Amino acid sequence: MALSLLSATAAQSQSSRITEVTSPGGIKAWLVHDTTLPLIAVEFAFLGGASQDGKDLPGLANLTASLFDEGAGALDAHAFQSALADHAVELHFDAGRDEIRGSLRTLSENREKAFELLCLSVTEPRFDTEAVERIRASQLAMLRRRSTEPNALANDRWFALAFPDHPYGRPVDGTLETVARISRDDIAGFARRAIARSNLRVAVVGDISAEELGKRLDAVFGTLPATATLVPVPHVEPQKIGTVDVIPLDVPQSVVVMGTGGLERRDPDFIPAFVLNHILGGSAFSSRLFKEVREARGLAYSVYSYQVALGHTGLWFAGTATKNERAGESIAIITDEFRKILKDGPSQTELDEAKSYLMGSYALRFDTSSKVAGQLLQIQLDELGIDYVDRRNALIGAVTLDDLKRVAARLATARDALVVVVGKPAGLGG
Repeated sequence: MALSLLSATAAQSQSSRITEVTSPGGIKAWLVHDTTLPLIAVEFAFLGGASQDGKDLPGLANLTASLFDEGAGALDAHAFQSALADHAVELHFDAGRDEIRGSLRTLSENREKAFELLCLSVTEPRFDTEAVERIRASQLAMLRRRSTEPNALANDRWFALAFPDHPYGRPVDGTLETVARISRDDIAGFARRAIARSNLRVAVVGDISAEELGKRLDAVFGTLPATATLVPVPHVEPQKIGTVDVIPLDVPQSVVVMGTGGLERRDPDFIPAFVLNHILGGSAFSSRLFKEVREARGLAYSVYSYQVALGHTGLWFAGTATKNERAGESIAIITDEFRKILKDGPSQTELDEAKSYLMGSYALRFDTSSKVAGQLLQIQLDELGIDYVDRRNALIGAVTLDDLKRVAARLATARDALVVVVGKPAGLGG
């Protein structure tokens, strides 16, 4: 379903197409009403996520989320999945560090059944023993596979080292030991604590009016507890900056993950930092890292950098995969490019090209109903305001070289990173 949310020819401002709907019961959602196709897309999130697992049960939120569509109300897992399939309804849940997300896709003509199944999934999940054990077995099989996957090993180790005494240091998927001991009571207890109206965010796109959506919101979510019982998560900065950790693995390439402190999403300098990162390593074929690591030296097929804005910290990552014997050289070049851009900044040409690309490509995030709903949900989670779609490109267009110099000074610690390497790397020094 294609939408013209960012169409340059729209007579009205783009954010005026986004309506904030408040249900009779007080539940809020953002809506883009579009009847181009008879489809409805819903994206929603419950704040909390894996940060609420507790230090002894990593993987609890992930396992719980995976069970919401495995039987609810009077329907066991088979009957629930059959009802979804019979009515061409897509319903999915997953857990991140800061929230549990859900998505619903339905044809307009099947909306009654779709919203009924959504309601059952969040208000009356069964957590039957058969479903729990089947999904647990699937999660354990996935964890066994991850134990030999270099990228998964590198990312999990990076977060464990960077946040040793913080929820972000725990693996979202859990471990073989913790997932094996999660009980049905643990799962049901997590759902009671974390699934509530107070921490709910909703975005809806498609063939549904504001009036109908208000009624649907109450019908689906209205019987949830009013307030979630969440453990406060403190702000945190990454530790072990400037160190290198190696996970030996007998593979021909070393996977490198380099991370350091960055800016949180609500920081007023986030957009300039976003532009700076695009110049460094955010562009697949024109970034400095691509030119120096791949084009100039042929060290890797892919090299990148990106920002991560979690709810309680900001991070800046770079990474690549290269031959074991070239790992040390690749890390040195990436580190050098970090330091150069923070010390000297980009050129005006680099800035102009980055702004042109970032502004021109923004519309690609809104070319389907699913993408639109996902973007509107993320804007809510980031607390950027309902008019952010209008303001975003202007914010990027206003970035100057002086802004980038100011941000570079704030990000001076990015000259060093916590580096995790998986493989048999050479050339890392003493």
